[in-house]
Amino acid sequence: MYSTIVIGTFIPLEMPAFAGLGPIALWTIILLIYAFTASVLPVTQLLQPRDYINAYQLVIAMGLLVLGVFFSAFGGNLHVVAPAVNANPVGSPPLWPFLFITIACGAISGFHSLVSSGTTSKQIRKESDSLFVGYGGMLTEGALATLVIIAVSAGIGMGYTSGGKTLIGLQAWTAHYSSWAAAGGLSSKIGAFIDGSANLLGSIGIPKAVSLVLMGVFVASFAGTTLDSATRIQRYVLQDTFPKTFKNRYFATAVVILFAVVLVFSSGANGKGALALWPLFGAVNQTLAALALLVVTIYLRPRTKWGWLISALPAAFMFIMAGWAAVLNQVRFGAGHHILLQIINLVIILSMVWVLIEAIMKFSKTKYEGKPEVSNAESSL
Repeated sequence: MYSTIVIGTFIPLEMPAFAGLGPIALWTIILLIYAFTASVLPVTQLLQPRDYINAYQLVIAMGLLVLGVFFSAFGGNLHVVAPAVNANPVGSPPLWPFLFITIACGAISGFHSLVSSGTTSKQIRKESDSLFVGYGGMLTEGALATLVIIAVSAGIGMGYTSGGKTLIGLQAWTAHYSSWAAAGGLSSKIGAFIDGSANLLGSIGIPKAVSLVLMGVFVASFAGTTLDSATRIQRYVLQDTFPKTFKNRYFATAVVILFAVVLVFSSGANGKGALALWPLFGAVNQTLAALALLVVTIYLRPRTKWGWLISALPAAFMFIMAGWAAVLNQVRFGAGHHILLQIINLVIILSMVWVLIEAIMKFSKTKYEGKPEVSNAESSL
């Protein structure tokens, strides 16, 4: 695979347009077909083997980045060029509460709770392995997040091309992060990481052209893992919510893919319609995180006298932050006349309130039942 990355760097192939659809639209269709196939097959036949390969990609990419940081710091020109504090960038939302819906993944993430309960829990050998897999996975994500921060705050300063000129230092960072709007899109965020990482890999002798493709493949491969896992989880949600209607997994998955197709091509044949929902991602993801913590709280309530506070306190914090951000988003979407975002965001806010009320009612009716029997997994925690 890595040899094809080198070959592709110097002999690039581009998807041709077909039937009025551009390369992005065609690749989107191919990926959706893959997502359908992967989500209806047993996890051991496609999802697990793909994850296995991606695990090696993760270890190799992180290892290369660590080496790049080491050699760049001691033998190169690696310096943090981003300002330590920039409390009010032009066009940015307030730091509170948006900081807490922006930082996710290794810190706290609702999507990860869906993955862990939907697919991970079905693949571990025994319950006690969940500590190593779950907590270890989040620590690894935290390590990756640290490398990302180094790439976008220091690595990008080693060389950044803008307007046909190669900039370094603070000028390079400022050129990319000139304003909140310029750096706020998904592609802009990924681009900063890829550019900064490529500079780091250059310090260990990998040509920048190859490094750019290598890190691009690394990012795309993990987007692929999200795609098939998210499709499978959405099928689970449909089948759990409407068990009779969506009993057949092929029909349920087809409905999921159909909605994705409608969303993707809602803006035309360019296949970028789904990006319209990107502004909702942070608040929705952290709302799911708060809901997951609520479930843990309800589970712990009858089993521990005060142990439920471990999840209840962060659940309350995340509900406040996510709800606050969602309300501010509603105002912002209204000012920008984004009707679709307003409707979806309002549904999210109402769902938050509904689930929170139900959780409080359930919690108030549940009492501590005394010391329970402790399983081997719980005793190891």
